[in-house]
Amino acid sequence: INQAGIARTFQNIRLFKDLSVIDNVKVGLHNHMSYSTVTGILRLPKYYKVEKQMTEEAMELLKVFGLEEEAETLADNLPYGKQRKLEIARALATKPKLLLLDEPAAGMNPNETLELMETIRFVREHFDMTILLIEHDMKLVGGICEELTVLNFGRVLCQGKTSDVLNNPEVIKAYLGE
Repeated sequence: INQAGIARTFQNIRLFKDLSVIDNVKVGLHNHMSYSTVTGILRLPKYYKVEKQMTEEAMELLKVFGLEEEAETLADNLPYGKQRKLEIARALATKPKLLLLDEPAAGMNPNETLELMETIRFVREHFDMTILLIEHDMKLVGGICEELTVLNFGRVLCQGKTSDVLNNPEVIKAYLGE
């Protein structure tokens, strides 16, 4: 899926919890490393050059998500909201054309959800990719999506501009109650 230019996050966070924050992001960068296994094993000069470049790229992504101060912290020791941001940063490290976010606000408190909304807006505006969001939090959806397709029991209920879809009587009935 990654080689097809697609990255995704999961409803339940999946990080390498025993790795540092920066190493989690560097995992996403390894598809783009340009040294051979032999170069890595022998620690030839190219290895150090590429690893330095990957560390710099990882730090830039951590800065985007406000995680640069936790770069050496174990991923397992981050609060939930920061773990979610780290998961998105790692997905972005793969340089996808399509980013799938599966319930990114699941388990977040309202403040974390607002931060996530700002983060996704930033990603949408500054990275050259399409974002496909699967989410039940209508405030989050309304705050970041340009277009919506609403499914109800596996069928398309409505699609179009966000404001039109969120004001559609059938959508309101199905998702928000009457």
